[in-house]
Amino acid sequence: MDRNVSAPSKRKRFADCMAERSDLWRGADYEPSVTAAVAAIVRCIRAGGRVFFFGNGGSAAQAQHLAAELTGRFLLDRPSYAGIALSVDTSAITAIANDYGFERIFARQLEGLARDGDVAVGITTSGKSPNIIEGLKTARAIGAVTIAFTGNGGGPVVEFADIAIVGPHGPSWKVQEVQFALGHIVCELAELELAQS
Repeated sequence: MDRNVSAPSKRKRFADCMAERSDLWRGADYEPSVTAAVAAIVRCIRAGGRVFFFGNGGSAAQAQHLAAELTGRFLLDRPSYAGIALSVDTSAITAIANDYGFERIFARQLEGLARDGDVAVGITTSGKSPNIIEGLKTARAIGAVTIAFTGNGGGPVVEFADIAIVGPHGPSWKVQEVQFALGHIVCELAELELAQS
């Protein structure tokens, strides 16, 4: 948990909320990892592969959003790209959690769906989520390129990521706000690159 929900509430203003966000983009150079993620996704889609996104809670919502940016569009009218969010199939998630444990909900889906050359994108703010780690482990064993969107120094998940996009330190909302912007940048640059081919 990244907040003390039993602490007394404090009155805040809009300016206070903006001040909390002033350091989100300082001191971090995301370009190399973002460029590597774009290149991996472009290679995958050009080869007819699929990009799988997965996360928990707010990160599940981001996974779904980013998958939709590929299947729908970001800015350009172009062919649909294969973006798949693993967090949207409640029947699969609940059956797998029931039969194999919650830590296997993404790994089990990837066992059946992912192929060599695909891309698996795990999204976690802490870098410690067991089901994200298991998903990336499984994807890597299959031969997929693994990408982790993470924060707070990266966490154990980076060990299983070919490409780690490590966001800021802090509570989940801070990490998620940066991940969301970087996810959009990845989708936009991939779309523009694919439009050239």
